[in-house]
Amino acid sequence: MEIEISSSIHLMYVSEIQQEMYDSAQRRGTGIAKRSIEYLSKKITDGNAVVATDKGKWVGFCYIETWSHGQFVANSGLIVSPEFRHLGVATLIKDKVFALSRKKYPNAKIFGLTTGLAVMKINSDLGYKPVIYSELTQDEEFWNGCKSCVNYDILMKKERKNCLCTAMLFVPDNTKNSTENNQSENRYNNEQESSFSI
Repeated sequence: MEIEISSSIHLMYVSEIQQEMYDSAQRRGTGIAKRSIEYLSKKITDGNAVVATDKGKWVGFCYIETWSHGQFVANSGLIVSPEFRHLGVATLIKDKVFALSRKKYPNAKIFGLTTGLAVMKINSDLGYKPVIYSELTQDEEFWNGCKSCVNYDILMKKERKNCLCTAMLFVPDNTKNSTENNQSENRYNNEQESSFSI
């Protein structure tokens, strides 16, 4: 089996990938936001996806998206062909797409939304932590992608504060340090202000 960063040679699998994304979401009754052939094709040709194949057969797929001007990256659309499930393929694909995300966007926070226990475990092993939705990108376009999910009404009723998906976030060390410095500075400023208040 080969797990590769995508290129135009992988366009031959795009219809199959899109169909399996749809079928899998239908079977689970939740799911992956629907993406057009054009959208997935662009991800593949731009090298913003990972494709697993075995002897010319499509095995699995995942792509990356950037949000909030590159401050956030999502590893999205993870899907494995039914005949290759329960063999550890999803973990290998996630490892590769995570490495691709870190290489292309070393300072970005990487996040995901999932209802799947297996994906939560994979994310956790990569260093993701569960977070509340307000910790994710607030980019409207990202949340518009949830419109094709059967649980979109739940998300909107809860004012995008939570849904059936678990939000998980990986924060790179260099971002953690700057976040901690900002928090320390804010705490210091608040202490300064409070000591001057009457």
